[in-house]
Amino acid sequence: QVQLVESGGGLVQAGDSLRLSCTAPPRTVMWYTMGWFRQAPGKEREFVAAISRSGPTTYNEDSVKGRFAISRDNAKNTVYLQMNSLKPEDTAVYFCAAAQPGAPSRGAGSYVNWGRGTQVTVPT
Repeated sequence: QVQLVESGGGLVQAGDSLRLSCTAPPRTVMWYTMGWFRQAPGKEREFVAAISRSGPTTYNEDSVKGRFAISRDNAKNTVYLQMNSLKPEDTAVYFCAAAQPGAPSRGAGSYVNWGRGTQVTVPT
């Protein structure tokens, strides 16, 4: 079982930025497809972004296009989600997850390991 630990969430104002971090055991980040999901109260878990071990990234274009960026630092075993121009509708618990290489990256069912999440709140 791969243990993932998210950090960096908080309460910010609309228009602000946050950077979430996901720390993983050694070699996890370089081996797995790493993804970020979020879940708002009363809503289903939603795909946000993913980065494959070879580097290509994918995003939920409808909700985060041009505002969020996923990256990773293999040396630090960490995946990041840079979130800019935050909106109230970005309010959610954000989860980091790891999927086997080659699995479809947008579906939550592809991910075999999950962190416990970090809360991001953007008041109206």
